[in-house]
Amino acid sequence: MSIDNDHQPGSVDQAVLDGANPYHRRALAFYDLLVFRGSAPLFWRCSPRNFLEMYRTSIGAKHLEIGVGTGYLLQRTRFPVSNPEITLADLNPSTLDFTAERLAHFKTTKVVANALEPLPVPAESHDSAALSFLLHCIPGSLREKGVAIRHAAAAVRPGGTVFGSTILSQGVPVTGAGRWLMKDLNGKGVFHNDQDHLDDLRDQLKQNFDDFDLAVRGCVGLWRARKS
Repeated sequence: MSIDNDHQPGSVDQAVLDGANPYHRRALAFYDLLVFRGSAPLFWRCSPRNFLEMYRTSIGAKHLEIGVGTGYLLQRTRFPVSNPEITLADLNPSTLDFTAERLAHFKTTKVVANALEPLPVPAESHDSAALSFLLHCIPGSLREKGVAIRHAAAAVRPGGTVFGSTILSQGVPVTGAGRWLMKDLNGKGVFHNDQDHLDDLRDQLKQNFDDFDLAVRGCVGLWRARKS
C-alpha cells in the first residue's frame, strides 16, 4: 500500500537535479545488477553483504529511507516487526514510484524531498533513517552536504538510529579501476565526491551524534549512529 505526499521541495540547485536525473525508470531496471553486483564489489571493493548487514542491525519499525534507489536493500532486510511503516523520500518521482511498487506489500508513504533541506516529515517521528549511497551523488564537499545527516537525525526519535553509506575519494584506499570510474562519473555529474574525505565524514557524524560507529570497506564509508 502506497500513500503519496504532495509536498514539493523549494528551489533546487540544478547540479542536485542533475545528480538525480540519471535514475529514470529504464535505468533503474539495471541498477541492482550494475551497483550491487558490479561497481560496489568490483570497483569500490565493498561487498553487498556489508550493506545488508547494516540494514539488518539498524532498521526500525517506522523507517525513513532518504534517497531510495530501487528499494533493493529494503526488500531484502528483516524488519523488527511484521508490518513496518516506511517513508520513502527522494527528489526523483521515478525512483519513488519504482521503489513503492517493489515494496507494495508494506505500508509506504512517498515524499518528494531534497535531502539538503529540512525534510517534510514530523520531527522525531521515525525509529530509523537511512542515507544509503546518497551523499556521493550530492554536489559540494561533505562539510556542506553533511547537512543531510542533520536533517535525517531531526526525523528520528531519541534512541533511534541513523545509518548510511557513501563512496569516498580521499582518506580511503581506492583502486586504479575505482579511481577511473569515479573520475568518469564525476565528469558526467552523476557523482560529486572528488572532495569527499573520510575525516570530513567523521566530523559530520561527530557534530550530529555523541555515539556512532564508522567503518571503511574498500573506499566506502559505512556508519551507524544513535540519537540521544
